[in-house]
Amino acid sequence: MIERTFTITGRLGLHARAAAKLVRLTSEFQSDISLRRLDGSLTADAKSILSVLMLAASRGTELQACVEGVDEELAMNAIAELFADGFGEFEAEPSL
Repeated sequence: MIERTFTITGRLGLHARAAAKLVRLTSEFQSDISLRRLDGSLTADAKSILSVLMLAASRGTELQACVEGVDEELAMNAIAELFADGFGEFEAEPSL
């Protein structure tokens, strides 16, 4: 089993589009993948959009990803890359 902590950095948090990207990604792997809020007891199946959205992870929320299975290293690396890439959502700085 591999565990790693990620912080939600996007302005909109882990909203529907970002959650859908995460679920699509995690569904490609055989391993069991869960996400847990570090500030509470909520845990989600990372392969279920409803479960991920129930985390209500706004900007600054810390999530612990837990991956267990035959392709756990590949899965965790892919998840880490998605978080590092900001879910592919580039935000322009607000103009004054």
